[in-house]
Amino acid sequence: MGPRSLTARVLMLATLWSAFALVVIAIVISQLYRQSAERAFTDLLRAQLYNVINSITIGDDNKLSGSPQLGDLRFSQPETGWYWIIEPLGTFAATPLSSSSLGTSNISVPSILTVPFNNRYERFYPATDAFKNHVLVAETEVVLDGEGRAARFRVSGNLSVVEDDIQAFSRNLYIALAVFGFGSLAVNGLAILYGLQPLDAARRSLDKVRRGDAERLEGEFPREIMPLANDINALIESNRRIVERARMQVGNLAHSLKTPIAVLLNEARMLDKVQSDLVRSQAEAMQAQVQSYLNRARIAAQRESLLARTEVEPVLERLVRVIRRLNPDKEFHLTVFPAIVALAMEQQDVEETIGNLLENASRFCKTGVWITATPASAPSGDETEAARRYWIEMTIEDDGPGLEPDQIREALKRGRRLDESKPGAGLGLSIVREITTEYQGQLELGRGTHGGLRAKLLLPGLAKDAA
Repeated sequence: MGPRSLTARVLMLATLWSAFALVVIAIVISQLYRQSAERAFTDLLRAQLYNVINSITIGDDNKLSGSPQLGDLRFSQPETGWYWIIEPLGTFAATPLSSSSLGTSNISVPSILTVPFNNRYERFYPATDAFKNHVLVAETEVVLDGEGRAARFRVSGNLSVVEDDIQAFSRNLYIALAVFGFGSLAVNGLAILYGLQPLDAARRSLDKVRRGDAERLEGEFPREIMPLANDINALIESNRRIVERARMQVGNLAHSLKTPIAVLLNEARMLDKVQSDLVRSQAEAMQAQVQSYLNRARIAAQRESLLARTEVEPVLERLVRVIRRLNPDKEFHLTVFPAIVALAMEQQDVEETIGNLLENASRFCKTGVWITATPASAPSGDETEAARRYWIEMTIEDDGPGLEPDQIREALKRGRRLDESKPGAGLGLSIVREITTEYQGQLELGRGTHGGLRAKLLLPGLAKDAA
């Protein structure tokens, strides 16, 4: 799962790739330099080996003679790991020669089977001298005269010189790459932020549409984003036309049915009581059903609209103010959390939903009603796109007698009234549930902390940063 932010995602990928690339580059360059340094060290030993060979001859006394001058003081300083050694071979019984740096010690010679000569009749092998120095030895065997007398020539160099050189180079390389890497990350970050600014501008413009401050995406966008902005504007305009057409059709249908139902209700008064009650009840039921399905059609047309937006606190304060005037002997407590800004619902639906619940709570409470609006998580079991929305939980609770579970199931049925002594048509809770369901929310009834009924609504909202 990657981050939700596109900017964070691009920055993270760029950072990871840059870090990986720099690590690989550092390793590759270090290895290449190591190979080059070791090859240069081998070439240096080879050159010094042949300098020693060119400096040695067999004297008139049949002894090895000569004094190699290699131009390196380390061959004359003891325990340095830099030595040259000349050993007679076969029947040639001359005294061996060695550099003063070796003293009286020697370096063991591996067998030819272990380290064979190459095609130039040379061999190189690591060794450890008597002073625990790790050295690399260059060796060859040379015939010194026409009588076939030969000697083994060896020159060694301290490997710590190579390792110190490689470590110094690697340290400087890592510092340089680290500075370059941090600089590149900073430049890449600025470039990414600058390149993604048009997307952020499009988001802010879309937020203005959600807040109702604009009717379309406005601003200058790059040509890569302009088609998307044009399509969104076309979608907003199409959605607006669909909503307006739906509202007009709902209004026309309501107007066309209003008169026939009113006529039926008026004519029912002229019938005898039994028939009048029957016709009136059926006409009222027809009127309620028509209104319910008209509301459903209107909500379905408006539900996914970007323009559906209702400020939470002003609407709740207005509803509480009205219901408080109707019930001056009751107390009403309203709490709206600061993060709550707006509901993604039509104001008419919010007022009808909360108003029905407030009316029921004020009707059955003893002393007061408590209204609370808080942020909430998605409806349980929701794995659709709605699960990623912002949700608001509203609770309306009273201190009345409350309802038992079987009474709650009965109260949610259309037209059912549990208390015939109280006024009402038995449609309030049913209407609340229908509106809530159409907005993909939830209605839950249960026993509250104050002893009465608690109605908990889960409704789609707009977060503070989106509103």
